[in-house]
Amino acid sequence: MSKRVTIKDIAEQAGVSVGTVDRVIHNRGRVSQDVKEKILQVMQELDFEPNLIASTLAFNRSINIGVLMPTLHSDPYWDQPLLGMRRAQRAVKHYGVILCEQTFDLFSPQDFQNKATQIIAQKPDALVFPPIFLKESLTILDLCAQALIPTILINTDVEHPHVLSYIGQDSYQSGVLAGKLLHYAIVGDGAVLLINLDKETTNAKHLLDKESGLRHYFDQNQARALPIVRRDVEEFDNPEFLKKLMQGLIQQYPNIKAVFVSNSRAYKLVEAIKEEAFADLCMLGFDLLPSNLHFLHEGKIDFLINQNAGYQGYSAIKNLTDYFIFKKQLPRVQHLPLDIVVAENAAYYLKRELGN
Repeated sequence: MSKRVTIKDIAEQAGVSVGTVDRVIHNRGRVSQDVKEKILQVMQELDFEPNLIASTLAFNRSINIGVLMPTLHSDPYWDQPLLGMRRAQRAVKHYGVILCEQTFDLFSPQDFQNKATQIIAQKPDALVFPPIFLKESLTILDLCAQALIPTILINTDVEHPHVLSYIGQDSYQSGVLAGKLLHYAIVGDGAVLLINLDKETTNAKHLLDKESGLRHYFDQNQARALPIVRRDVEEFDNPEFLKKLMQGLIQQYPNIKAVFVSNSRAYKLVEAIKEEAFADLCMLGFDLLPSNLHFLHEGKIDFLINQNAGYQGYSAIKNLTDYFIFKKQLPRVQHLPLDIVVAENAAYYLKRELGN
């Protein structure tokens, strides 16, 4: 068993007094910035974690984390990160962590911005949200910067100097991975249908990044550069519309061999096109929603790329706890693995997701 690191060990290695180390750990008294940074570096090198209860008492107040998420049940995907956040909060609630939840209309950029403004006005200690709408998200981040509210993004990364950390998939690489899977799945010549079942696709950075990754993969494989047909579909809740759309696309592009659904709504497309005419299409979508898993086991969806939605939310709250209690520096980007899920391994990934 390795030796337990003590405050005395840190003081000796940093060349300071035990009292100075104690002041840094408990964030009290005056310590120069240079000395503080040196002590924190030694603590990190020695893998020292201060007593959690003492650190919480030193913080001497609750940690109010603002959570801005789509309205519950507006889309089953968004239930997963919120449930992950709540699991994490239960694990750290004795350290004073409180979630201040606010929801917005998933399909309204204006409501997204309005609800963000409301939660920022409450001055939480930090804010966690998915930047679903790019333009509005940049405005929200500007407001957080003005209010000095640390921000963690999930699901989609946005370049902004005030982002404390991003936790989620690399959307571009998920598109590249999808291209590789479809490349191997398609026998002979064929085309790929890229279908965005979403509203405001042009303002959804994660969908555009996935498309860029998909196109890049095939652009770099000139020996097998399959053409890509893109369609943005806002009427994804209309099965009859989806059915007619697919029938028209197959007539117009009879060489379509694979379908890439850029988000978690692949099941909606499958529900709409149950005819045998579509049985030979290779279907790829995202995330371990019950309906997606159902069609995966039926063989109507061939691949799911799991974006670990629950773990995104869980990690966001745990990371902020470390940030406030332990004064840990968070990495700007925390990419999660892109799991390739097929019927044979789905149970393993589902069990892991539910266990977070």
